Amino acid sequence: MIICVGINAKNLNLDIIMTNSVDKKNKRKPYNIKDRKDKDAAYRTLIRPELADELYDKILTKIVVQKKYRDPNYSAKELANDLDTNTRYLSAVVNSRFGMNYSNLLNEYRVKEALHLLKDKRYADLTIEQISAKVGFANRQSFYAAFYKNKGETPNDYRKRHEQK
Repeated sequence: MIICVGINAKNLNLDIIMTNSVDKKNKRKPYNIKDRKDKDAAYRTLIRPELADELYDKILTKIVVQKKYRDPNYSAKELANDLDTNTRYLSAVVNSRFGMNYSNLLNEYRVKEALHLLKDKRYADLTIEQISAKVGFANRQSFYAAFYKNKGETPNDYRKRHEQK
């Protein structure tokens, strides 16, 4: 409902803009996905660039090359121990170099692998839950939420769309 006080066109435009922005804020996203908030933590800028580069390479090796993302219990603490660093440095590098947090980083690689498995005819006999477990998700709900967040559609819809091709 739009309420205008006066006849001035500027007031009318302002009221319309305010009403539309309120409507967008109240609209719920599926799977309880929240908008990303930028945080400015001072410790992120205190890491030497050489150390950040080294950690970045080690993170890629552990997570991507060694496919540690497939382990649903692989925590940031375990990764920090594997890389001989602490979780604060690890978190700072993941946030600054990858532009996301640790969980989102793992989920991104899990979803990428799931995309491949959902399209591949060799895995057509696997259920969505089996694919979810195979790529490292602990449960169906977290898989659907991460998949929808990254691709904007459910794994079932994605699979159906690619079966038709």
